[in-house]
Amino acid sequence: MTVAPTSEIAVRREDGEEVQRMGFFTDTTVCIGCKACEVACKQWNDLPADGSGYRKGRSYDYTGDLSAATWRHVRFVELLEPSEERRTQAAEALASGDGGHVPALPANGGGVDVAQAVADMDRWIFMSDVCKHCTNAGCLDACPTGALIRTEYQTVFLQPDVCNGCGYCIPACPFGVVDRDEIDGRAGKCTLCYDRLLDGLEPACAKACPTDSIQFGPYDDLVQIASERVATLHRRGVDGAYLYGAGDEPGEQLAGGLGAFFLLTEPPERFGLPAQADSPIQENVVPASLAAIGAGLLAAAGVAAAFVTAAREARRGRATLGRRRR
Repeated sequence: MTVAPTSEIAVRREDGEEVQRMGFFTDTTVCIGCKACEVACKQWNDLPADGSGYRKGRSYDYTGDLSAATWRHVRFVELLEPSEERRTQAAEALASGDGGHVPALPANGGGVDVAQAVADMDRWIFMSDVCKHCTNAGCLDACPTGALIRTEYQTVFLQPDVCNGCGYCIPACPFGVVDRDEIDGRAGKCTLCYDRLLDGLEPACAKACPTDSIQFGPYDDLVQIASERVATLHRRGVDGAYLYGAGDEPGEQLAGGLGAFFLLTEPPERFGLPAQADSPIQENVVPASLAAIGAGLLAAAGVAAAFVTAAREARRGRATLGRRRR
């Protein structure tokens, strides 16, 4: 079981009852890109809209990225892998100086190959991204005010009334989740609907997901469900299915293990996720500690040398004064 250090948990039940770690399991193989989770998250948390403008190169992904006002983001990924035939045709066209041709679209009198259009739908994959609620949370390590805390559910919660907007948490997050609000400068990110958890409700995004791509529950149960799902996909011939952020061997875990983990079928970089991730502070604990100890010893040696030098100078001064008196 992946658990956060007990000393990090800042919220405890008055009755002393132990609470299970809760988390998210996101299965990208059943995500349809409907963005219901985004809408539900914004509605429940009273977050502003991102607008509906479509930017070049972003396709239908008008949200763009996670931000202080977007705590759930459905990433649209188009798998543009041309066939060998298309590669050959493109090479021949370039060699002959051919500029190509107008595609056969209804607008220019061409027809639509429905079967091909349906087949092309497989070129799209989707992933609903969110804060990972890391076991080794870099943002929590970096926060100087205590605005970021570990709850009794072992989630990472950001207290906006304690945040001073310093921004230290932003570069400390290896996943680029935390962001500062453009209006008041304070940081913002997913809370895993902590207020809903306290009332026994599941997070808004998981509640709204129509395909159960986002599943919420006790962390250990989710890891078991996810592992079984990967095995099922392998039996169906989806050999590239794997878990990102859960089920790794000790020492190979991403940020100590992710409280919100994913089932992927493509390399993580395709979804804007790092292949390796850890808290920058915890990753550098040993070098930093050695440097601090070395600096401390050097300072102590300098102080000792100063005292020795001062004592020698004092003795020389007394000896000189004695000789003058004689």
